[in-house]
Amino acid sequence: MFVPGLDLCGDFYRQAVAPLLDVPHTAARIGPGSEVLGFDSPRSADHDWGPRVDVFLPDLSQAAALSSKLAERLPTTFRGHPTSFEPAGARVATMAVTTGPVAHRVLFATLPSWLSSRLGFDATAGVSDADWLATPAQRLAEVVGGAVYHDPSGELTAVRERLAWYPGHVWRIVLAAQWTRIAQEEAFVGRAAEAGDDLGSRIVAARLARDVMRLCLLLARRYPPYSKWLGSAFASLPDVAPVASALRTAVGASSASVRQEALCTAYEHAGWRQNALGLTPPVDATRRLYFDRPFPVIDAGRFAAALHPAWTPGAIDSFVDSTDVLERPLLARAVSGATHRDNPEPGAGRSPRAGAGPG
Repeated sequence: MFVPGLDLCGDFYRQAVAPLLDVPHTAARIGPGSEVLGFDSPRSADHDWGPRVDVFLPDLSQAAALSSKLAERLPTTFRGHPTSFEPAGARVATMAVTTGPVAHRVLFATLPSWLSSRLGFDATAGVSDADWLATPAQRLAEVVGGAVYHDPSGELTAVRERLAWYPGHVWRIVLAAQWTRIAQEEAFVGRAAEAGDDLGSRIVAARLARDVMRLCLLLARRYPPYSKWLGSAFASLPDVAPVASALRTAVGASSASVRQEALCTAYEHAGWRQNALGLTPPVDATRRLYFDRPFPVIDAGRFAAALHPAWTPGAIDSFVDSTDVLERPLLARAVSGATHRDNPEPGAGRSPRAGAGPG
């Protein structure tokens, strides 16, 4: 029977690891891994999954000795799973049976250094607006997700509470940027099809469906994960069935007009959700035509403007979709910093109605 990774790791820590640690420490399973987001399955066991734990020490003076002690004294299996991983020390490793020292996945780090490596900054010292905007939602989800097994100092718990969700003004910026993404392409589903590009119309519809899914997660105060888990996270939201049904219709329809209408249904639901939050004065969440063209839209720029009057690129993953950037915290911070420093004039690219006319 499959045991969720967080349960397995918790038992592994309490029964096998903790008795061998005679120094002050914090223990958790956070960071990368499907189990941290709660999406692991038997398939997950083929890499980077198994009995493992993250141990945070006040300093690393005893880390090497503790690691060696665990290698010699940990059981070679725990609840039927090997505790050794190969290739030893590799970034991606798989559980492997051993009869010798255990090449374990008990990570030793200081909390500030671990946070700096995952986020690009030390959240124990606070979180600035620049920190929030430069950090991909996936990385934030990896810190506040997972499980904490032992935290006598409360330091890790305090960090997780600090990072649990964006401050109100940052939340508005991120939401505004997400609505702006919709505003920039919502008319293209019909226009591409009218130009004879049905495949292009379908691709735009899929892009917009993805943006709506991310928007609904943000409205629900949930960090949108990266693409592999986006649909799973979206499906777990309460009362999301009408939006999900509309998006399934949009991406599956053979008719561009059906795609457009289904997307507008999803936009309207998202608009109603935002209005219910009271973040702004209510915005009319009903579809309308795009200028004098026969393409229904929500005019998403109106929602963006209500949230944040000046144009904003938002957080790093609002405007960057490159894994190579988002997986490198220092690069993500550099791109975010340069983008926010070099903002164009307020209003540029705000929405199809506030910016250039139809093309």
